[in-house]
Amino acid sequence: MMSNVLTLIRKKENNCALSGVVNSLDAECKNCSPISPLQCINRCQVYKLKNELRGLGQAMANPHYIRDLFNALKNEKRLQILKTIENNRFSVEQLQREIIKTQQKHGKIAINEEYLRLLLAVGLVSEVREEYCASSFGIRLTERLGCFPDFVDDLPARSEGHEEALLQFLISGPKTFEELEGAIEPSVVSRTLKRLRRNGLVKSSKEKDYVFFFKTIRDPDKEILTINERKVHSAVFCDGISAGELSKRLRISKRLIYRYLKRLRGKKLVFARRTSRTYRLTCKGKSLALVLQNIQRLVEDAWASSQQVIQGTDKFSAKSSGLSRNPFLH
Repeated sequence: MMSNVLTLIRKKENNCALSGVVNSLDAECKNCSPISPLQCINRCQVYKLKNELRGLGQAMANPHYIRDLFNALKNEKRLQILKTIENNRFSVEQLQREIIKTQQKHGKIAINEEYLRLLLAVGLVSEVREEYCASSFGIRLTERLGCFPDFVDDLPARSEGHEEALLQFLISGPKTFEELEGAIEPSVVSRTLKRLRRNGLVKSSKEKDYVFFFKTIRDPDKEILTINERKVHSAVFCDGISAGELSKRLRISKRLIYRYLKRLRGKKLVFARRTSRTYRLTCKGKSLALVLQNIQRLVEDAWASSQQVIQGTDKFSAKSSGLSRNPFLH
């Protein structure tokens, strides 16, 4: 029972979600016979993990939790601190000495207030008697994700999370500007796209909004067509073609192609449809989007585990506090 809970977590890391780890610890807890309740509180690692998950569940009840988590990670110094305290517990003074070894000098107040405070707020770090160590959630996050530099280099340090939301939205494939407006606040789509394109994470289709021409079901034999009009009509694909592509295929100037298409439209043999410019992820953008998606899944797993602990020990409290709504999964 007194085994190190971090060892249990790492042992099951590749085989089990954190909720599964909680189940395993529950089974171990049932077989434990502590000398006194005080021994459970002071020495039991299972108790400490469950207590940590309760606090994490409260932090995640914040509807802006994902945004705050990403902002906490998008800082090279915070990531260095998180990695430093992954396996050890340090006071601010001890942590200061560890940071100095890497030739990065930070004052005691700066480390305590600017860096540790934000890591504590999102549940990546735990504090006991003024000593700090990475939480079980923080350990899982640092061990499983190896692309942290991308946060620092390619995403704004302090943001509302619009860039992260668009990157994840684009994983499923190219989207039009109008579709992107449905994913985040419409007024910031242009500005967000500009930043993502500047950092090489998103690219757009080569052409702006352009017009494709399609055949109608009307029989062309019922109309009087010139040779070139018939050529143009025959060259129009079922799934559409642009005037520029018709010009290349038929070796007719674009000016004449538009003239013939205008006549064919007048005879209701073809119709035009405007196709919007689309935006898609670059290879670099897709890699970062998958990292963000992985973090999202870790958060979902941690949320489920925290609710498992909360509802298993105090169902009334969990229900009345509204934590079961899981605000960031919508």
